[in-house]
Amino acid sequence: GNIFTQQPSYFSDLDETLPTVLQVFNNILHKCGLQCEGASAKPQKLEEKVSVTAGNMPLQELKDIVLYLCDTCTTLWAFLDVFPLACQTFQKHEFCYRLASFYELAIPELESAIKKRHYEDDSVFADLWRRVSHSRKKMMEVFHILINQVCLQPILE
Repeated sequence: GNIFTQQPSYFSDLDETLPTVLQVFNNILHKCGLQCEGASAKPQKLEEKVSVTAGNMPLQELKDIVLYLCDTCTTLWAFLDVFPLACQTFQKHEFCYRLASFYELAIPELESAIKKRHYEDDSVFADLWRRVSHSRKKMMEVFHILINQVCLQPILE
């Protein structure tokens, strides 16, 4: 078995951790000057007019965001891949919906920012592009695992 079977209370720990995971997506959107949609959207203060976007932020900041995104997506995928039973807990937090709206807002914005920027060094472009593509792929795989576990498996059983 795994640690969750040995210690079922870890499911409630996971449940308490998920808002923090979702906050990662909101932080990335916020740093890119994008508004999160849906249940988690907080009203913006009037003086908080966002002028920084993925397109005009310093290169180092764009690199940091892409690395952060890549790490997060890879970790989420690895976790659900080895432990698909966690999907039910993820879904309690509307994870599919939140992931899909994050994907729709963030990915085109980041891809466009990466493409339009001028680089001293082509390897920086290649690395950013590879990481954002990897993130996109892992998000889709996470979505597939969730849909499979939450929607399809119950029908098949």
